[in-house]
Amino acid sequence: MKLLLRIRYNGAGFAGYQFQPDKRTVQGCLTEAFSRALGRQVSVTGCSRTDAGVHALGFVCAVEPVENIGEDWLKIPAGKFHRAAQRFLPNDIGISGEAISDDSFHPRYSVQSKTYIYKMYDSPAADPFLSGRAWQLKRPVSDEDINRINLCGERLIGRHDFTSFMAAGSKITDAVREIYSLSVSRETDGMISLKVTADGFLYNMVRIITGTLTEGQYSPEDITRILEEKDRRAAGKTAPPDGLYLYEVNYTPTPDWVLL
Repeated sequence: MKLLLRIRYNGAGFAGYQFQPDKRTVQGCLTEAFSRALGRQVSVTGCSRTDAGVHALGFVCAVEPVENIGEDWLKIPAGKFHRAAQRFLPNDIGISGEAISDDSFHPRYSVQSKTYIYKMYDSPAADPFLSGRAWQLKRPVSDEDINRINLCGERLIGRHDFTSFMAAGSKITDAVREIYSLSVSRETDGMISLKVTADGFLYNMVRIITGTLTEGQYSPEDITRILEEKDRRAAGKTAPPDGLYLYEVNYTPTPDWVLL
């Protein structure tokens, strides 16, 4: 039996999700907090390894005891665990959902799709309340620009080799992924959001897609060419981590979430 948790965190103060000695990481904070809340050492397995500065709104992790102590190790029902854990969690991490699964569930390998959102704003003045949480673009973005970005983004939808949109030096040899949807819109608060759903993502893939589409110099035909070249140098710049959020992780069957 595993305890599944949906986690929200502000990644600005972390060196990424994955545990690193002598660095503040999301996994390190979760492991310490949950072990203290449950009174025994537990392991925490996440659905993704978000980079330093990247945020999450719907991160999923599985909690289980390090030692095999039987199926009845969890004495707290789903929907109540946050009350025990929150006092041990830092202010930049929160629990938004809880569920119970059997041992066959893996938060990373059982994923059917993931959705990321990248947040931007095009105000000429920097907003201190968005510092570390959104990317300030250097030029205004018109409705025509957003329409062009969406036309370019349509060329990325489908199953492709995304080598051109993967960080140089990555050790991944199979760069084929399928993007199910990709769109850019201006929200009612003036923010610009890029939302993309895929069966998986390569290292820095969303940030490179965002940087390329917002540069303003590429046409839809250019995006097709960039894909075909399979060369990172063909694509545009990498957007900073500040505006990237892991928005949702989907599983089949869907865990029986108790949402908070």
